[in-house]
Amino acid sequence: MDFDRNKPVFNRLGPQSDTRQQKVCFQWRAGKCTRQQCPFLHRELPFPQHQQQQYSQSQSFSNGNHTASSSSSSKRSHGGFTDDHRLPRRNPTFTNSSTWGRGGGGGGVSRAVVRKTDKLCKYWVQGNCNFGDNCRFLHSWSTGDCFSLLTQLQGHQKVVTGIAWPSGSDKLYTGSKDDTVRVWDCQSGQCAGVIDLAAEVGCMLSEGPWIFVGLPNVVKAWNAQTTTDLGLSGPVGQVHSLVVGNDLLFAGVQDGSILAWKFNAAANCFEPAASLRGHTLAVVTLVVGANRLYSGSMDHSIRVWSLETLQCVQTLTEHTSVVMSVLCWDQFLISCSLDSTVKVWVATESGNLDVTYTHNEEYGVLALCGMHDADAKPVLLCSCNDNSIRVYDLPSFSERGKIFAKQEVRSIQIGPGGLFFTGDGTGEVRVWNWLAEPKAST
Repeated sequence: MDFDRNKPVFNRLGPQSDTRQQKVCFQWRAGKCTRQQCPFLHRELPFPQHQQQQYSQSQSFSNGNHTASSSSSSKRSHGGFTDDHRLPRRNPTFTNSSTWGRGGGGGGVSRAVVRKTDKLCKYWVQGNCNFGDNCRFLHSWSTGDCFSLLTQLQGHQKVVTGIAWPSGSDKLYTGSKDDTVRVWDCQSGQCAGVIDLAAEVGCMLSEGPWIFVGLPNVVKAWNAQTTTDLGLSGPVGQVHSLVVGNDLLFAGVQDGSILAWKFNAAANCFEPAASLRGHTLAVVTLVVGANRLYSGSMDHSIRVWSLETLQCVQTLTEHTSVVMSVLCWDQFLISCSLDSTVKVWVATESGNLDVTYTHNEEYGVLALCGMHDADAKPVLLCSCNDNSIRVYDLPSFSERGKIFAKQEVRSIQIGPGGLFFTGDGTGEVRVWNWLAEPKAST
């Protein structure tokens, strides 16, 4: 028997021939074992052959062989308002609601999500993990092979609540509850300026050259091309959400109202157009689609408004907690809530919306963002209350990967050229890039 520093090598590593009855030392896994002759293994056990086969089969089933195609990125107008706040239309073969949640997804080459464990190593985040590649926790800000982290933009001191990239601009704008909007140079990645607003930023929106910032009791409107700076009065309390539709700017407000303004080109100003009332608590999310305005509220409901009459035509009450985000995808409405569900709604023959599929998460869902990957396939990003973003194929809801953050991610924004941005509770903004799917070898 060989000895190393008075510790028997046999007892440290265990016999190499039969590992069926052996256990791995949990103290060793934690880096704390000090026993000279530990009766447990100080190494990880390999998978038995039958488990390796089962794991391989489960990965094949989870990735599936469903093939999808999609249209190109949504159009953007450089001058006026356009209805582009929807995930662009996709292949009509997906219009059957029965395809939701089937777990197919990807298409093409099978994508296996890399999984040591779903937990991020807290010591790695702090920069002092001693296990390196042998750590059983993740040493990466993401899993999966469909996107990569390009850079991190640091400067905000509190949660990032809005991200905007105006059309034709080489600047990225980010807003935070630290009372500032930061302007970032897209070429260098450096902060080019800080705008002190002396009030918490509740949300941001870019539409053509315009940048809208929701603040307490006012909406700021800046034109990146003409440097016009306007203040839209009327809100009572914090403005939590902004959207444009039918040549109107809508704002969801703390008092439960939705205010609308119309741009007067001759006077170069936004004029009050309407006030929509019905919610009993703050309106925290808005989206426009199919000639409708959809609003989600802290009162647990979603209201459907006609863009022609600005009247409420339906109230959806299936969520049991705050409705945090809504988006439109083809003829579907997708909503998420702090009740840990993502619901997919479809219009019935009567024209009303009903739930056709409910996806359950372990934690409350804070934000949704729909986009296309590098291969023009539709994906859904779901930010959850466990400081992670789940990335799913649509309509299968098969998982493509995860993105991790130091704190909860409140803002997700699509950028040009396959880029997207995330902003978390620490004030950090991250820039991500979609990666093309590897081609099958012939």
